[in-house]
Amino acid sequence: MKEMLKGVYQGCSAYSEVYEIISRLKLWKFFMIPMLISFLVFSMILLISLSLSGPIGSYIASFWSWDFGQETINAISRFFGGLLIVLIGFVSFKHIIMALSAPFMGPVSKIIEDDFNGVVLQIKTSTPSRLLFRGIRISSRNLVRELLLSIPILLLGLIPIIGFFSVILLFLMQAYFAGFGNMDYTLERHFSYQKSIFFVNNNRGLAIGNGIVFMLFLLIPFVGVILVHPFSVTAATIVTVKSMKK
Repeated sequence: MKEMLKGVYQGCSAYSEVYEIISRLKLWKFFMIPMLISFLVFSMILLISLSLSGPIGSYIASFWSWDFGQETINAISRFFGGLLIVLIGFVSFKHIIMALSAPFMGPVSKIIEDDFNGVVLQIKTSTPSRLLFRGIRISSRNLVRELLLSIPILLLGLIPIIGFFSVILLFLMQAYFAGFGNMDYTLERHFSYQKSIFFVNNNRGLAIGNGIVFMLFLLIPFVGVILVHPFSVTAATIVTVKSMKK
């Protein structure tokens, strides 16, 4: 537990170095397409969520066939229908942008790693198509696991008192998978698919710490959605390289 908490702190504190590194290495131009991807994907998911929340709420309410309490059931169903769609959209957002941005983020991650080591490593970044395939593979795996784990946690949230802790658990779980995806841009150059999963599982604190700030970034209206990926990937590269050196 102590090592995990230390990793969480390191994952969070790495963000303090991000702006200086991006500015010094002049990386903003490399982030333009990933930032555009983030904005477009977020807009698309938001529109879909708004259009589906009502129908799904009505569908849930249709299972209540009695007249008494119908208005209450409708209100609760609309709330949970909207919550479900927002959750799925929120979870999907980070995995979609991580997969689609892989061809652009992989090379940026290598630039940061070379600067950190003070030498250009002889490890070549994979081709854009291989980076995209790897990104889709990792993101698909994490998306399925995150959604499957979210369902029982949401059900626990209906229990008084325990519901409070389920919200924290849900946040930390989403943070873990966000950090996982950000770290893989660096791990891709050094480890196979399975070994990368093993590495992140052994460094859960780093992934959670990176993901916590990632999740908090998304709470910043408009700006957070655009800047979250460049900042989080840079921070993840820093802690991942440091961890591999150990």
